[in-house]
Amino acid sequence: MRSYDGQFSDNKPIHRTRDEKRKLLRELEETLAGLKSHASPSLRESLKTRIAGLKADLAPPRPGS
Repeated sequence: MRSYDGQFSDNKPIHRTRDEKRKLLRELEETLAGLKSHASPSLRESLKTRIAGLKADLAPPRPGS
């Protein structure tokens, strides 16, 4: 089946509101905290990277920028 322009499967970033980002951050932190000890290190690292990115997005802008 062919896709049409603007379809959700297009390779575009998902734009989230600030509240949605806070919720996602909370969920990812809970997921990371709840991982078993045998979870793969790459999974842990990808969650940590995603959390760091969200924290950077949610950080207040620095004065002068």
